[in-house]
Amino acid sequence: MYLELDGNGPLQAQLIRALKAAVLGGRTAHGERLPPTRQLARELGVSRNTVLLAYEQLRAEGFIEGRIGSGSYVTPPLRALQPPDTGEAPLPPQSEFARRGRRYHDHEHMAGRTVPGMRYAFQYGVPMANPALATAWARELAHAAAYTPPGYPPAQGLPALREAVCDYLARRRGVVAAPEDVFIVAGTQQAVALAARVLLDPGDVAVLEEPHYSALRELLQIHGARVRTVPVDAEGLCCDLLPQPAPKLACVTPSHQFPSGALMSLPRRLALLEYAHRHGCWVLEDDYDGEFRYDGRPLAALRSLDRHGRVVYIGTFSKAVFPALRLGYLVAPPGLRTDFLNAKWQDDFGSPAIEQAALARFIADGGFERHLRRAARALRERREALLEGLRATVGERLEVGDSRAGMHLVAWWRGHDAADGDALIAHARTRGLALYPIAPYYLEPPDRAGLLLGFASLGTAEIREAVALFARCLDEMEGKRAAAPP
Repeated sequence: MYLELDGNGPLQAQLIRALKAAVLGGRTAHGERLPPTRQLARELGVSRNTVLLAYEQLRAEGFIEGRIGSGSYVTPPLRALQPPDTGEAPLPPQSEFARRGRRYHDHEHMAGRTVPGMRYAFQYGVPMANPALATAWARELAHAAAYTPPGYPPAQGLPALREAVCDYLARRRGVVAAPEDVFIVAGTQQAVALAARVLLDPGDVAVLEEPHYSALRELLQIHGARVRTVPVDAEGLCCDLLPQPAPKLACVTPSHQFPSGALMSLPRRLALLEYAHRHGCWVLEDDYDGEFRYDGRPLAALRSLDRHGRVVYIGTFSKAVFPALRLGYLVAPPGLRTDFLNAKWQDDFGSPAIEQAALARFIADGGFERHLRRAARALRERREALLEGLRATVGERLEVGDSRAGMHLVAWWRGHDAADGDALIAHARTRGLALYPIAPYYLEPPDRAGLLLGFASLGTAEIREAVALFARCLDEMEGKRAAAPP
């Protein structure tokens, strides 16, 4: 009997896989007698015990049967049950949800955000390296692991962390909420998924800013929402262009519009809340990095102005601490507490308790705010290094957005279209510099060469070197364009 072992794992497991393949592949007849264990062990160069154990496993699973005094035989019905191999079998019908997931989300595109082999990368969303934070977090985790009860945590989140979030939001963001309103979630993405489940039915309209966070758009589309966009200008969402009839949900980033960096003005905030109240729609406020402002104290959140309970407020610790933490929070209007609790329970029974306990203690002891102050200083220095470097080396060739918060800048290459921008990105990568287009953050991208320049993951010296390399890439591209025949 010819068997080929694949070389992966223990010999017994290899032999079991080979025998199953022979049985299911039709290389053994119905009821055919298998070789005696001594003979097969000799042919394969393995111990007889290996063959005995493999036969015993196959008997237990019903692939073969043993006959006393006769040997081991292929179970007769098995071969008859196997359909002829006609290639890859078609998938059985999927749900509408799964089909929308395949349509709207591309994991390969997301993986492509990290470009290997680059000397420098202006990538947004990469955490700022902070050894002191790593040490403090390890200490908090060790303490929490020793003192956190091992049972399931409350689905809504540990009371200590919800209270800490309430205190933090009241002091830093002007949001007054009770711990009963707060839900601890696995980051912004889960918060949006829960909001979509609670507030939207498939076919409902959801309004997004244009431009906007592409993962938010994809999530709503996968849920079945019909996405509409409203443009953003220097004062944030253009509320006079909100649609009629009104959407079921409007999603905004008022404290630091993503990705443009615009700050929604007070008149626009009041207009949006009045629109939501008048038309009975919900507002989802994503305050993804409201902690980091460079021209004074952080601004009060839109939720702090909400008098009618229309705003669902979400925040994350991914940007303030690090993405691997995967913890955030959602503040629900009181009337939706039960609905969000049900949705969270259905999703995962609750976020990890040890990490919650560690974070609650980190906030209560003041470690979180100390980290925020240090991070804000470092980010301010990196932002200034980026702006100064661009002014010195690139000059008027770039139009840089007037953003005074966050961890990125938007830059437009003057006089160049989107195709030129793609060519610049490709050329920069040959020089070891990863640049990233802004186009994916539009439902209908403009025909301009726009870039998203993240600066959190680079030190100030690295930023200066990266900007110098960026300027050389611009020079080379413009030189090629000037030398090209008309």
